Amino acid sequence: MEIQEIVIEDLDTKSFIEEKATEISTMVSDGLAINALSGGVDSSAVTMLAHKALGNRLKTYFIENGLMREGEPERIVYLFKELGVPVEILDAKREFFDALKGLTDPEEKREAITRVFYKDVFGDLVKKSKAKYLLQGTNYTDVEETVAGIKRQHNILEQLGIDTQEQYGYKVIEPLIQLRKSGIRKVAKDLELPKEIYSRPPFPGPALATRVIGEVTPERVEIVRKATTIVEEELSNTGAFQYLAILHQDRVTGIRAGKRDYGLQIEVRCWESKDARTGSPTRLPYDTLDKLAERITTEVPGVVSVTYNITNKPPSTIEAI
Repeated sequence: MEIQEIVIEDLDTKSFIEEKATEISTMVSDGLAINALSGGVDSSAVTMLAHKALGNRLKTYFIENGLMREGEPERIVYLFKELGVPVEILDAKREFFDALKGLTDPEEKREAITRVFYKDVFGDLVKKSKAKYLLQGTNYTDVEETVAGIKRQHNILEQLGIDTQEQYGYKVIEPLIQLRKSGIRKVAKDLELPKEIYSRPPFPGPALATRVIGEVTPERVEIVRKATTIVEEELSNTGAFQYLAILHQDRVTGIRAGKRDYGLQIEVRCWESKDARTGSPTRLPYDTLDKLAERITTEVPGVVSVTYNITNKPPSTIEAI
């Protein structure tokens, strides 16, 4: 891997921002660039950085893939409008769910999301807009885990020998690729993004598809979306690095009103980490775990079991898929 990491101790955010804004402006020149905003700290930092460099020559899209948190598209569009950055929502739910239909293997699901995102959705946008560049928030850990063969991150392309210009018709610009999450948070703060953005827990590029074990359908995503809302409400004040809900594939035996309820199982994970390279489960109070179980089994239809992951990374990973 030829990318040179910038560790947080060596990161001068103001110089980094000016340097990357200049690089973006130079590469795009008087042309147009597009970027995908998901609302996570990586894509948000790239959006503000590219907006600083390009102004109205940047076209920002929120790709509504049907896999995001509850109310996320509208909330993020409103927030960035307040920051002076216009964002257009592009409804691509059908394309993503069609591509995921019948798939259960994690790598096949990631590959399907990559193909739809880069070839179908953004390939079409590039043709229509005549933009020659796509900006995205790839970070150093994304590259590291993909190259090491741990799991393929959907946004890793050139590092796997994919020529985006040849295959998709545009060049990918990745201004944050030398930074890990902690460094990106510092950059985002100095870009004057609100704390609710730069301090958000990480959210995967393939979104809730990485939190559904087995086939990803609209119905199964809705279940994990409801569980995610509860987990984020209950754990947002823990100070943890990341917290999430995972929907398991197999049904398990439960009991409701004295009768068998063959239902679903949600796994909760909550992590302590600095850079996502390693992590340890947060030692949550039992009362917190008890409340999570009560809310999830009561408020999420069909769920009869809630478990808590207690395995370090490694051998576990932060996301299940």
